[in-house]
Amino acid sequence: MTKIIRRTFAPFAPFNSFNPSTEMLSVRDLMNRMVENAYVNPSQWLGNNAAGSAPALDVSENADSYTIKAELPGWQPDQVDVMFENGVVTLKGTQASEKKEGEETEKYHYREIRKTSFSRSVSLPTEIEADKANAEFEHGVLTLVLPKAEVVKPKQIKIAVK
Repeated sequence: MTKIIRRTFAPFAPFNSFNPSTEMLSVRDLMNRMVENAYVNPSQWLGNNAAGSAPALDVSENADSYTIKAELPGWQPDQVDVMFENGVVTLKGTQASEKKEGEETEKYHYREIRKTSFSRSVSLPTEIEADKANAEFEHGVLTLVLPKAEVVKPKQIKIAVK
């Protein structure tokens, strides 16, 4: 928690003991911290699906398919589900916390490693053939290749000259 310290100007102190530049610097630092916490690092406001717990995604497209890559370090393939419905691909993951024998008697000084869950959805602009999708999980990166449906692929029509 950030402590706010209010400094006051003593009316009888000599003017040269008050330095406005250092007073303003502390206010600037305070404002920078507030803005950074609220906008640059909004995880405290977003709950479980904050930037820190939802996987980073890369979504790319070529003429035949979409490719989605998700960074999932520490996750196992059986902990992640992939669903496609109404043009939206959803990745969901759940890690159950395991209690070890004797853990009740342990006293933690820091406990930052958490078992968590996430849900991340991506809306695709065209239909895909979900039954032909391919998923690979290697070195903590899930790669989904989702072929586009035949009806949405561009087709070239040759014009006959008479």
